[in-house]
Amino acid sequence: MVMDKLGNSLQDALKKLVKSGRIDERTVNEVVKDIQRALLQSDVNVKLVMEMSKHIKERALKEEVPSGMSPREHVIRIVYQELINIIGESTDVPLKPQTIMMIGLQGSGKTTTSAKLARYFQRKGLKPAVICADTFRPGAYQQLKTLCDKLNVAFYGEEGNPDAVGIVERGLKEVQKYDVIVVDTAGRHSLESDLIVEMENIHAVAKPDYKLLVLDGAIGQQASEQARAFNESVGISGVVITKLDGTAKGGGALSAVSETNSSIAFIGVGETPNDLERFEPDRFISRLLGMGDIKSLIEKAEEALGDEELDVQSMMTGRFTLKDMYKQLESLNKMGPMKQIMQMLPLGGMGAKIPEDAYQVTGDKLQRYRVLMDSMTEEEMLNPRLIGSSRIKRIAMGSGCTGDDVRELLKYHKMMQTAMKGFRGGKFNMQKMMKKMGM
Repeated sequence: MVMDKLGNSLQDALKKLVKSGRIDERTVNEVVKDIQRALLQSDVNVKLVMEMSKHIKERALKEEVPSGMSPREHVIRIVYQELINIIGESTDVPLKPQTIMMIGLQGSGKTTTSAKLARYFQRKGLKPAVICADTFRPGAYQQLKTLCDKLNVAFYGEEGNPDAVGIVERGLKEVQKYDVIVVDTAGRHSLESDLIVEMENIHAVAKPDYKLLVLDGAIGQQASEQARAFNESVGISGVVITKLDGTAKGGGALSAVSETNSSIAFIGVGETPNDLERFEPDRFISRLLGMGDIKSLIEKAEEALGDEELDVQSMMTGRFTLKDMYKQLESLNKMGPMKQIMQMLPLGGMGAKIPEDAYQVTGDKLQRYRVLMDSMTEEEMLNPRLIGSSRIKRIAMGSGCTGDDVRELLKYHKMMQTAMKGFRGGKFNMQKMMKKMGM
């Protein structure tokens, strides 16, 4: 999960609101203190955290509760809005023909991100091409070419040629028939004068519509210094923050960028080519707070499944037969890592947790589950409770598996069913809350 630790801490803080009998000053102060701790541990700027805390307290205790909303829901809505304010707006990169120039320091993940960005536009139905203008780092050409070949993305580069500006000039002519052209430039260990000159010269030739600065999420609050320096030197249109799936300092990078004249365009949420997402503050904060992101889930399903259906409503009711479970798992498997997908579903009980084991469904396991279910009767598939010891033995023999394999499947089904029921909510209905918040 992206920024797993921060998300869990924020959800734990809001659980106090959900469980509290009344919302008074003491309750608000306790919740704010927990939120402060969570944000500071994620390296968010102290000044921003203190300002946000002050706003939450003032609004929670002084603002009139809107009609139709409980005091509890009102405070959660305030926290949601103030977290969005910390991050700021996002950079809108439209789905249309354009040229994008990638800049950043060495080691930020710029080359990989260039390929991911091309894949992003490819998934949206546009024809992308990538130009390798990184002539400084050994291996940059081969790395980018390999990535593009795997994605079936057009690539242009001249291995061994140090003339980055000439490469871009010739490359633009070669790939002019493509919709989106991504130019990957060289990085350095710091923003040196020769790097600035090269970027300025490439900019003059490429005339990019967007210049995206790639920043490593692990640098935390130092992101603001880098963003400011690049912006002053060559100007940037937006920022891409990488490696948010594996760092505890991502909050620093996310909030620091908003202090400059730039904003975030994309975030890297994993290692696969599809793990680059458009950054939308409201959706991002919604996921962190356990409210899910149904819009992104539907978009992801449309891209991955085409005409196949993903029954989100069924997933959120918890009414799963073995047949339903396998159909959903097979669909989800095409959409990416299970954990990322489940993160997009609203957790009804605010802080309800899916067991870590529930995410560990590999292709091998899915294949074994299919074989096991092929040995079951229709009645057993629709009502797993019928499967006792004698049926387990029969299913194991018929599938060539063991009794433990059958029990593992039944255990997994029960665990998933229980977890899914959490999405329905209970005393505090998250879906109702999302509607009130305009989500």
